[in-house]
Amino acid sequence: MSNERNKVLIDKAQAHLLEFKRFQKLGLIPVHGDFFASGVHYPPITMYEPKTFQDMYETYTLPEDGMMDIYVHIPFCIRRCLFCHYPSLYRANDSKKDEYLDALEKEMGIFLKMMDIEKINARTILMGGGTPTDLTPAQLKRFLTFFTKFVNLDKCKQYNWDVDPSTLVGTDGIERLKIIKDFGGDRLTVGIQSLDDGILKKMNRSHDSSVAIESIRNCQKLDFKLNVELIFGHPGQTFDNWIEVLDKTVALGTPEIQFYRLKVEPYGDQEGSIKKYRDYHADELPPADDAILMKQIAIEVMEENGYKENLRRVFTKKRSDISLYAFNQCCQLLDEIGFGLTAFSSLRDRFVLNTQYFEDYYKKISEGVLPLNRGIIRSKEEQIRWSTILPLKNYFIRKKRFEEINGFPISQVFQEKIDQLKQYDLVEETDSRIELTKKGAFFADEIVEQFHSDKYIAFPKSDYNKGPLNPYDNQINLNL
Repeated sequence: MSNERNKVLIDKAQAHLLEFKRFQKLGLIPVHGDFFASGVHYPPITMYEPKTFQDMYETYTLPEDGMMDIYVHIPFCIRRCLFCHYPSLYRANDSKKDEYLDALEKEMGIFLKMMDIEKINARTILMGGGTPTDLTPAQLKRFLTFFTKFVNLDKCKQYNWDVDPSTLVGTDGIERLKIIKDFGGDRLTVGIQSLDDGILKKMNRSHDSSVAIESIRNCQKLDFKLNVELIFGHPGQTFDNWIEVLDKTVALGTPEIQFYRLKVEPYGDQEGSIKKYRDYHADELPPADDAILMKQIAIEVMEENGYKENLRRVFTKKRSDISLYAFNQCCQLLDEIGFGLTAFSSLRDRFVLNTQYFEDYYKKISEGVLPLNRGIIRSKEEQIRWSTILPLKNYFIRKKRFEEINGFPISQVFQEKIDQLKQYDLVEETDSRIELTKKGAFFADEIVEQFHSDKYIAFPKSDYNKGPLNPYDNQINLNL
């Protein structure tokens, strides 16, 4: 019966593969079938120029309501996963972690002093990494004690943690979960990535499927709202084991499931091992066609089980279960401040990136300045593109919000492009909003690249067919 069901799922997904091929010919998708994760930041996070503390904060003021979303980066992991593109320390000893916490506490103090405030008023919080629960329970408690000294949680609507399953089992794992709960944490994203032991081994994960499941059950017992993450298109994956993983994940009963395609091109501050792995083991990676089929299979399985895509790549049964942190940053375009190594701050007219080097991070903090090294204060054109790309990719463009940010309607700059995408049933428009169609959502990364300036397109012009949707041949002149 499972073989018959699998065949049905694969056959249904074939229609999307045909669309994929069609849009390759039209120039929307690179001929090699790879992709770049667009629409989380603009310009893309790997393309920012060197900046100083003075460059980025001399003219910055807090939002009028004083509220911010907060991100904290804890760069420690048990192992380096094959797919990861972020710098981290692996199996770091307690003294290394204490050194980092010392610096992180000082960094937050520097920001408060610079802004002349006693505390940051948190709208939402995300603790990520690395994995923040790689800290010992004692270190976790110490971190949260000084964090709450700097942050006002009175109006915080959601308190998120990105965590690794292996840190949530055993006596220490239970203690970590209780500490998080005691300090107000209410939502966890557990990076299980797969429930196939062979695939987890190839990923170089620190857990097997039994540990992943145990960690989920521990979180459920303590009544956390849960999201689980999966990767598709990874070496070793087949249609059958991918469908089996999806079915096992649905059976866990979490309110949210998030899946994303393996990223080979770096999207963070350290090229992932997967790039070299592909060079030497290209035959082990599922071809682009198979990855596209896996994506649609996952969508079918989600819909079978009552999950709906309520934020891009995020499937929930209720819209209220999505990450408000992600929604605020990418859809509402509200100010978010980041602390820690390689952390970013996504602000209403600029973007700031902290250094990716531990030595530089410690040095700058010892000098009493924020440890940034890259960023941008967006030009009028970049601001227009940013306020189009992020909400279109992740949710939808509210025309009123666009006009609030830019001072004129979106039709003044992008109506011709919007109309073109509507002709291909990729975008739909009402009086109040512009959003991707169901077909368009499948090609979200490629569609929003249509709004990029040519200097921020990830792949060279030679990687695209000539056609009406070629992002280079189809550049938008904003006439500013």
